[in-house]
Amino acid sequence: MTRFELLHLLVAQARANGFEFRKWYITRIGLPWQTTRQAAEMLCAERRYYALLFSHEFASSFWKAGERITFQVPTQTFTRRKADGTIGTVSRKAYTRRSTRDDAWRYHLRELAVAEEPLRYMRKYLRVDEDFDLDGDDLEPGVAAEEMPPLQPLLNRAGAGIAIAHSRLG
Repeated sequence: MTRFELLHLLVAQARANGFEFRKWYITRIGLPWQTTRQAAEMLCAERRYYALLFSHEFASSFWKAGERITFQVPTQTFTRRKADGTIGTVSRKAYTRRSTRDDAWRYHLRELAVAEEPLRYMRKYLRVDEDFDLDGDDLEPGVAAEEMPPLQPLLNRAGAGIAIAHSRLG
């Protein structure tokens, strides 16, 4: 999957949740609007997709309010005073936590900021039927190795406002 295809699917999912891509593009990027495809190509070509990924409007639409999120709480070690007055070291293992919050998108923006590859982080939360291989050079702009046409999201297939991509690989 190329950067363009991934970005196109991310925008489609956010638009299905109420994101106004055209309005955002004109006001934030400051370029005239031609088509959605042209706008996505411009964001990919000049690596302006970071402006989209870290936009509060995009994030709050991509991760809807009240949506269930899963995140990893890291291992913790700290000292605390015990009941008998001695100081002991407490070690807690990492664990997975699930939560529903109205501002889950803020959590994801923080995680996105520290992610090594923000597009790969976003890919984890893209609703797709099949997992695509995102290793190595697949996130390069242009056409994928198999010369397959861009994937098109299928809206409203699994529920209202959900973008789903299908793999065209055998």
